Amino acid sequence: MRRHVVLLCALAALSASAAAQDPAAYFKTNCMSCHTVGGGRLAGPDLKDVTQRRDKAWLVQWMQSPRAVLDSGDAYAQKMLQDSRGVVMPPPAGMNPQLAAALVDLLDAESKLPRSQFAGVQISDRPFNQQDVALGLALFTGEKRMANGGPACISCHTMKGMTGLHGGRLGPDLTLVYERLQGRKGLGAWLGAPASPTMAPVFKATALSNDEIFAMTALFEHETKQRGHDDQTPLLNFFLLGVGGAVVGLVTFDRIWKKRLTGVRRQLVHRSRGEE
Repeated sequence: MRRHVVLLCALAALSASAAAQDPAAYFKTNCMSCHTVGGGRLAGPDLKDVTQRRDKAWLVQWMQSPRAVLDSGDAYAQKMLQDSRGVVMPPPAGMNPQLAAALVDLLDAESKLPRSQFAGVQISDRPFNQQDVALGLALFTGEKRMANGGPACISCHTMKGMTGLHGGRLGPDLTLVYERLQGRKGLGAWLGAPASPTMAPVFKATALSNDEIFAMTALFEHETKQRGHDDQTPLLNFFLLGVGGAVVGLVTFDRIWKKRLTGVRRQLVHRSRGEE
């Protein structure tokens, strides 16, 4: 009985915590990588004036379970699915009716402003040059520190053609991320507000500057155009180096082991044979 009470209290506390979240902070952390309010379409639709397209009850239901609305056969949801090329919006973390309603009210208010705080990163449309790519690579590898102290990308990610140990493996390979996020606008939005469970808390207080986002986008565009190099060569070389080192170590150890206490063993053998 006590366990049930504790569990109910914990669930109530979790629900209260989610409901008490600031909707603006929640949107920035969980939604801005795919949506803008007045900044145009990204992975998901522009949400400016979304309350004029759908009523509040529909939007609250959609935010809690996009799949359920799609499965109901809703025509508007089916059109959104086609526009997103079949990608279904995942249920936002910690979503509940109270938070969803607060987000709808927030979107309604932001849509009425001359410029919403969620209009997205304003990344320049000028062509990238080699200096931009070089700066992006320096930021990626940590050769140049991030302005706000964020970690270098290479600590968790890799790209094809990287030297040394080839980067981290905690996150995905970023060679074609420019293509996956559909160009500089989508990639810039993600870099400005990464929504992954690992990146979001790290970059919440160490956000990339617009100049850093521009340089990183230049690097990723360059890598996508190059389509990467064969990333197996560095890993294979590292593996062969390790195997070769192990073989050399074993041979050396074997020779040392065979010669240990040779003088003592020789005397024992001679004595066993009756030799002096």
